[in-house]
Amino acid sequence: MNAITTRDFMKSIDTTSTFDMASSVAELQRLMHDMPQWDAGKHTTHHFADQMYCRVLFRPAGTLIVGKAHKKSHFYIVCVGSVLVTDGEGNAKQLEGPCVVSSKPGTKRAVLALTDAVCLTVHITDKTDLEEIERELIEPDETALFDAHNRLKSDLEKLK
Repeated sequence: MNAITTRDFMKSIDTTSTFDMASSVAELQRLMHDMPQWDAGKHTTHHFADQMYCRVLFRPAGTLIVGKAHKKSHFYIVCVGSVLVTDGEGNAKQLEGPCVVSSKPGTKRAVLALTDAVCLTVHITDKTDLEEIERELIEPDETALFDAHNRLKSDLEKLK
C-alpha cells in the first residue's frame, strides 16, 4: 500500500458535491494494482446459517481495501476498531465498532483501517459455494484485486 496515495485519496473525499466517488474509488483500485498487497484471504472467515452468508475480515491498522459493488442490500458491521469508509455519495465516514450499517446496492467502497479492526458483511442467500455467491451478489468486476475467497488474484496467477 502506498501511504501517500492513500492519504491523498482520503483527503480528496472531503470535496464539493460534484465529487465523483465511483470514479475515484475505481481509480484508486487501478492504482493499487501496482502496489504491494496485503493478503486478505488469510484473514477472512466464511460462515453460513439458514439462508445467510457472513464474511468476517480482520484488517491491521493502515490497511486500505477497495471492495466490490454488491447487487443487493446487506449489512456491513464494524465489530471492533475504527475504519474510514467511503459511502458512495462523495463522503467518508469514520465508523467505530460496534457499528451496523445498511449498505445499498451498487455502492463500491474504499475502507481504510485507522486501527486494527474486524469488519463483517451479512448477506441473504441460500448458496454456500463462494463462487456461486459472488455471481449472485456481486457486480462483475474484472479489475477487482481479490477473488470470491478474498485471495489476491495476482497470487493465483503466479500459481498457474
